[in-house]
Amino acid sequence: MATNTSKYYGENGVHRVPLWRIAGFTLNNTATNIYLFFMNFVSYYLMGFVGVTMVVASSFAMVMRIWDGVTDPFIGFAVDKTNGKFGKNRPFMVIGNIILCIMSYIMFHVTHKLPENTALRFGFFIVCGAIYYIGYTFQCVCTKSAQTCLTNDPKQRPMFAAFDGAYNTLLFAGMGMLTPVLAVKTGGYNTVEFFDKLWLICAIVSAIFTAIAVISIAPKDRTEFFGTGKPTLIRIRDYWDTLKGNRAIQMLVISASTDKLGASAKTSAVTVAMFACIAGSTLLQTGITGITTIPGAVITFLFITYFARKLGQKEAMLLGSIGGLICNGLLALLWLFGDPTTMTSNPETGAINWGFFTIAYVLLTLLQGGFQGISGNIVIPMTADCADYEVYRTGKYVPGLMGTLFSFVDKIVSSFAPMIAGVIFAAVGFTDHNPVMGDVVTRPLVVGVVFLAYGMIMIGLLCNLIALKFYPLTKEKMAEIQAEVAAIKAKAMAEDAEAAE
Repeated sequence: MATNTSKYYGENGVHRVPLWRIAGFTLNNTATNIYLFFMNFVSYYLMGFVGVTMVVASSFAMVMRIWDGVTDPFIGFAVDKTNGKFGKNRPFMVIGNIILCIMSYIMFHVTHKLPENTALRFGFFIVCGAIYYIGYTFQCVCTKSAQTCLTNDPKQRPMFAAFDGAYNTLLFAGMGMLTPVLAVKTGGYNTVEFFDKLWLICAIVSAIFTAIAVISIAPKDRTEFFGTGKPTLIRIRDYWDTLKGNRAIQMLVISASTDKLGASAKTSAVTVAMFACIAGSTLLQTGITGITTIPGAVITFLFITYFARKLGQKEAMLLGSIGGLICNGLLALLWLFGDPTTMTSNPETGAINWGFFTIAYVLLTLLQGGFQGISGNIVIPMTADCADYEVYRTGKYVPGLMGTLFSFVDKIVSSFAPMIAGVIFAAVGFTDHNPVMGDVVTRPLVVGVVFLAYGMIMIGLLCNLIALKFYPLTKEKMAEIQAEVAAIKAKAMAEDAEAAE
């Protein structure tokens, strides 16, 4: 083996990587999640500048996610066939981020300058959105496909999930604190200035994170770290064989997609409805999020690091799902039967009042974040286990398929979340705008918001428990798989060495 790569290998073909490279590469997922957060506000733009109704605006997200899912297998196949001087994953990471940047700019800076015709503007937005989501898939697929070449050490692999959980907690909490302030300063969530400033922040941060991720994966994005240690001929029919025979990826897809549907139902509009409308203060969300952000990130990191490395990824996901069910159930009861208006002593400033409701909400939210951080983030390194299982099972290395199959079902299922939110809001009387501060709070609105915020994710976590009963990759099974894959790789390297002589 070449000297410049041998330092990453240990005994039995296990290859590792410096921890900072795992931390750095994880930012590739954060880079796409920034745009995911940005697109949470698309309904405000479509209703305010394009002129569509709540249900149509919510349906846009569903249609685009379905389109995104449909393109996944083709892009996954392209990744599996790619192996150039710039590696297998890095070209897709860079090109994807460039497409995201350009198309999101056009969508939110050009559409409202077109003639005032709803059909024209909406059609233009849809075409741009279709291209935007191709870029999103380009970059997203690498988050999963590169897991196998990053490391196959069972102690290291869960660290991606630990960093990812912490980053996502900080990202969504930080942006959740920023956007209400930005909305107040720019005149609301449906102003041109709001989208201008939010886009600029998201585009710059995402580009920086992508650059760090590309640098971090560079020495491992090479043939010797892929599957069997040498290029593999991949044909379309191999995909069908994998779909039929790989029980691990089948169960993981069911588990993760239902989780994603539940998590996606808690859109930014739902969060705004919780704090601005039901609790009665737009700025309250900023204060509460500021309190829970750092502890939440630390708890998520510690939960994943400890439980995933100690129990193995399957058992850690099981524990996270049970803990998440309990915490979400208690939070739902708190919002249904407690008084959220006691969270603030001054609705105009969002000053926090430390009563029973606030204390209970903060503590349960921190625990919920820790448990859901396990079940929500561990699925990404688990796809690498599924890819290794396919090498063990058939000798085929198809990380692109694993990543995009996972994403395809995930996106198709989760695409219904914004529409579900829109339909529920419309059913409780909000047909032309999302609930905001000053709107009348009715019992149906509270029940609908609680279902979107906590009930949907509980359904997803229940599906986890069922799917994990049939998921074959235990900690012990993965040890057997890694030993066999190492033997396959050693044989390939020996053949290369013999051929070179």
